[in-house]
Amino acid sequence: MKILFTFPGQGTQRPGMLNDLPARDDILNQVRQTLGDEVDTLDTPEALKHTRAVQLALLITGVAWARELERRGVVADMTCGLSIGAFPAAVIAGALRFEDALRLVALRGDLMEQAYPHGYGLTAIMGLTLEQVEPLLEEGTYIANLNAERQIVIAGRDERMARVAQKALDKGANKAHRLAVSVPSHCALLDEPARQLQMAFNDIELMRPRCEYLSGSTARVIWQPARIADDLALNMSRTVRWHEAMVAGEERDVGLAVEMPPGGVLTCLTRQAVTREASLSLEHSGVGVVVHRVTQLLERGSNSI
Repeated sequence: MKILFTFPGQGTQRPGMLNDLPARDDILNQVRQTLGDEVDTLDTPEALKHTRAVQLALLITGVAWARELERRGVVADMTCGLSIGAFPAAVIAGALRFEDALRLVALRGDLMEQAYPHGYGLTAIMGLTLEQVEPLLEEGTYIANLNAERQIVIAGRDERMARVAQKALDKGANKAHRLAVSVPSHCALLDEPARQLQMAFNDIELMRPRCEYLSGSTARVIWQPARIADDLALNMSRTVRWHEAMVAGEERDVGLAVEMPPGGVLTCLTRQAVTREASLSLEHSGVGVVVHRVTQLLERGSNSI
């Protein structure tokens, strides 16, 4: 029975999210060596209006809390991240150095925001299937995330997404919610920024991961460093297939999925996708509960923790 660490994407950020990190001084000093004094203001309300700061804060938070679990003896057999969450997933899997991830994520955020500085984003539609949402799309709007069977995220210009959202509500959607994301991620609108980020990977050395790296874009485990680099670089323009990824994790014997802070969105989505495995939000459950659940698995004679 395997342990899966999951890492959330944009929309889960909040001001002050770096204040309560475990071993805070150690990790922020490490970040400072790469980013300088920028680290001091990354999680301020003003900074979090910008994609670069949001993505860096999520990377740092995910790595810090995953390392804390490792210090407590909870080690992942598999990692998976949604969108920007793929970067801390790759770091914890041992495929990407943390300092390289910081540089790449800073560039990723800049490229995405420069391409679409305002007027674009993501909207989540709950209660309709992909087959019901697709006919409602307008020119310039795209399917971005397949988070659950009945939670579809679209990308595009604000006013066009608003029209699609209203059509979805008229068709019976439970809710249509504009997400706290300021760029049209996971669609063809970001093809060019993705290619530019891909070029930056030419100067980065990736390693074969020590555990399974599960792509949130392809729902497949990737071992080859070159393919992981491709997955990380291009995931900003590829559809997120979270539901499929979690089903794939269960098929590969995942018994416990632990979501790194902030929030618990992925935990809810994972519970909708799987039938056997347990899913916990570290922020909501606490480190002690997670350690206890892993101990229970060990006591049951699990062959893989």
